[in-house]
Amino acid sequence: MQETSGHLEREAGISLAWRAIAGRGPTVVWLGGFRSDMTGTKAQALADEALAAGRACLRFDYSGHGESGGAFTDGTIGSWRADALALIDRLTEGDLVLVGSSMGGWLACLCALARPDRVKGLVLVAPAADFPQALMVPEMTAADHAALARDGVWMRPSEYGAPYPIARRFLEESAGWTLLPGPVEIDLPVRILQGGADPDVPWRHALALAEALTSQDLVFSLVRDGDHRLSRPQDIARLLAFVDELCG
Repeated sequence: MQETSGHLEREAGISLAWRAIAGRGPTVVWLGGFRSDMTGTKAQALADEALAAGRACLRFDYSGHGESGGAFTDGTIGSWRADALALIDRLTEGDLVLVGSSMGGWLACLCALARPDRVKGLVLVAPAADFPQALMVPEMTAADHAALARDGVWMRPSEYGAPYPIARRFLEESAGWTLLPGPVEIDLPVRILQGGADPDVPWRHALALAEALTSQDLVFSLVRDGDHRLSRPQDIARLLAFVDELCG
């Protein structure tokens, strides 16, 4: 058994990069975060675990991310949701367990709502539901709003490197996909792993999503000293334990 890779051609000639492992189900599908890619620590750990366990697994890059084509500033929550669903529909069969980190946690919920007959469980890491409107816009200054109105782009400061562009279209379009305050009609097992020291997604924001979900089989695990990435060995172990539990 080995991991294969390829590209799925989408609209406007955009090519989406993917890596997949054939194995027993349910298929574990990794949905990465905003500006991240499928080669990150958590995604690689899931792939390694799938290879060791003989489990089916799919990871991929949204348009404008990683090895996929397209411009980052052209992407929206709706377009990245569509990317995820296209890859799921074309490259997987049967039951799914979606594992989403940060923005990927939001997209995992949106995909579960779109494919309720296939998704059998969710594992969410620092889920950033509604983050453009709920977390980004409130931090904008008057100068930021002026730049967005003037240029159509806001260069948002980042703790992880240089400022990065946030397009006005992205902010406006995201309002159409909000989940909170709920209720969010997802009635399947959900496991949430959240850092108590997360500077990007406050734990109370993730808890609000947990409270909005209608699932009665939901575990919210707060790692008091955990950051946003939750990529330390002990964090990865917790993530894999949740995945193993839901995959059975």
